[in-house]
Amino acid sequence: MSKLVKCKACDKEISKSVKRCPSCGHDQRNFFGKHKILTGLAIIVLLVAISNSGNKSATTTPVADSDSTTMTTTAEPAKPTVPTEYISALASAEIYGTTMNMSKDGIYNQLTSSAGDKFSPKSAQYAVDNVKIDYNANALKSAETYQKSMNMSPSAIYDQLISSAGDKFTPSEAQYAKDNLK
Repeated sequence: MSKLVKCKACDKEISKSVKRCPSCGHDQRNFFGKHKILTGLAIIVLLVAISNSGNKSATTTPVADSDSTTMTTTAEPAKPTVPTEYISALASAEIYGTTMNMSKDGIYNQLTSSAGDKFSPKSAQYAVDNVKIDYNANALKSAETYQKSMNMSPSAIYDQLISSAGDKFTPSEAQYAKDNLK
């Protein structure tokens, strides 16, 4: 077996093992040798596609009949998708709860307000039902702000926290805040 091959560019005989022709400098490697990173990424994409192709929404379940066991393919029910508006409302609720220390009712009102975010009542309800907020902590932070910046008494703070024109915290959240003021 010959260890010499012709250069792809100048047709001179060169060793099979060289990467570049000594005469003309032409790269002798094939596409995969020249583009190792691209080849690696293509292999990864291909492997992911192959592994995901086995995760289709059809399952095989054994069904026994009187004479033999046969395999039947049944479609799984489609998973419900959350509308984009609901996801946007949830993201806004997260911001209001974590940065502005708002109550559940306060967030809902801000989300549905015509002067606010103008979300539908259903999307706002989804948001307040699914946002992960510690409303006791929010009430306490609001109470501390009222105490420091407005010099309010604990009972006035409580009234402000539960007021329908104020923060709209629940009485138990406002009581928690009042009890934990320093």
